[in-house]
Amino acid sequence: MDDDDDTAAPLTDASPNPNWFLRARLKTRQLLLLIALDDERNIHRASEVLCMTQPAASKQLKDLEDMLDVKLFERQPRGMTPTLYGETMIRHARMALTSLSAAHEDIVALKHGLSGQVEVGVIMTPAMGLLPRAIARIKQQAPRLRIGVHMESSKVLLDMLQRGSLDFMIGRILEGDTAGGLHYEELAVEPVCAVARVDHPLVKADNLKLAELADRPWVLPPPGSVLRHRWELMFRRAALDPPADVVDTTALLLITALLQQTDALHVMPVEVARYYASLKVLAILPIELPCHMDAFGIITREGHLMSPGARQLLHEVRLVARDLY
Repeated sequence: MDDDDDTAAPLTDASPNPNWFLRARLKTRQLLLLIALDDERNIHRASEVLCMTQPAASKQLKDLEDMLDVKLFERQPRGMTPTLYGETMIRHARMALTSLSAAHEDIVALKHGLSGQVEVGVIMTPAMGLLPRAIARIKQQAPRLRIGVHMESSKVLLDMLQRGSLDFMIGRILEGDTAGGLHYEELAVEPVCAVARVDHPLVKADNLKLAELADRPWVLPPPGSVLRHRWELMFRRAALDPPADVVDTTALLLITALLQQTDALHVMPVEVARYYASLKVLAILPIELPCHMDAFGIITREGHLMSPGARQLLHEVRLVARDLY
């Protein structure tokens, strides 16, 4: 954008150049004037806000209307009202100036070391290994960067991402999810396994079969969840009835307590199970289940300009994922 006084020729429909504003030499002051006129609805008050004379403001507006070859405001006795063209241009002017303001904040952050706030969403499996390692790496470079982590289901996180509450998320897009305007970068599939308390009789069983798990008590995600559906399907494909002795919950503290105090089994992602097994809290049963969750990956909003801190955290996530998966 240019702030000198050269007046550009009108732009016609025969000129589809997406960088029309470069040829038009669009002025930052014209964008500010559009916003001031939208706020004040009066060219005299708008020119005062911008410390301009009214004739200068009128000329800036006329030059912009001539450039676009449309009328941006209706002049009325008691003020000015934006036309449909004007409302469109005002909306984009606000977006452009907001982006320029964010660019300045990013430059300041880079000059003083990465700082600011990053909001990231994550499902359980990458929350156990991938994301903590990426955070540890970026914190060595940018200890002042504040990182907010939200661990929820993919459906909840997708809604947060589309509303702009997250910079990016690590999760999955399932069939039926509204994924318009999102970019998905697959990282890994998510196999699951059966777990129990460390001294459970089945932990040291030889040649354990799926049929031996069918009559055991289980603690499971509630009906309707993807994992519960896959777990039931696993038994049915083996010509077995799914276990009937079931407690439905997703509360990890309750799940752990039930497993410690009973002979119940539980199904969870392998990466999560390995973490609990390393702490000697649970043990993985010696059977490979023919069951897995859909792949998960990095999900971002298309066209969204991330802050330097968010971009750097996303870069570390990719580096760690390359090592892990």
